[in-house]
Amino acid sequence: MADACRPWVDRFGLFVTPMAAVAGSVAQEIVAFFERRGVSRAWVNNGGDIALHLAPGEALRVAVCADPRQRDARAIGADSLSIDAADPVRGVATSGWRGRSLSLGVADAVTVLAWSAARADAAATIVANAVDVDHPAIRRVPANQVRDDSDLEDRAVTVAVGRLPDASADLALGNGARCAIALVERGLIVQAMLSLQGRSRIVRSDSPHLRAEQINLPALQS
Repeated sequence: MADACRPWVDRFGLFVTPMAAVAGSVAQEIVAFFERRGVSRAWVNNGGDIALHLAPGEALRVAVCADPRQRDARAIGADSLSIDAADPVRGVATSGWRGRSLSLGVADAVTVLAWSAARADAAATIVANAVDVDHPAIRRVPANQVRDDSDLEDRAVTVAVGRLPDASADLALGNGARCAIALVERGLIVQAMLSLQGRSRIVRSDSPHLRAEQINLPALQS
């Protein structure tokens, strides 16, 4: 957990605690027991933070849901990713204000692909925090008022997000995309998918010219 979070503090001066990588670290620790002869594929899904084991020649398809409120990803036509053993991805993690953990941002979901589940978990938290904008429709309260044992102490966390104007939603996604681009350029993550109220951005390391791409999704139910 500490190793996965250290780059964000040392290289970016960001506030992040080891708990930002707890779920991914647990998944990563468990999947290591399956990295042995005779096991071609294994994955551990710890509440959306996923660690992978893929033997040479193997692949795995992972569904990505833009709205965690939808229990059936197929209901909103979720995208899917095919991860091959030759790809440098062994961790997938999702963060956002609608998830189980507290968030400083307003993203419905940010899914990150990285070399390990612990690093993906920490990075998803960082990018989700960066998907942010000031607007009266957003309600925030000190973290220790939501959970008295929160390691975020009195930092303001998001507890509700009303319908945002198009310009505000685009600005929030743009802020998050710039953060994701910086992480991809520095080799800290492989890919990030950011979603907010029916809008998404994708940042990929394999793009000829690294950029954020906007995809118009169907309107989500409020």
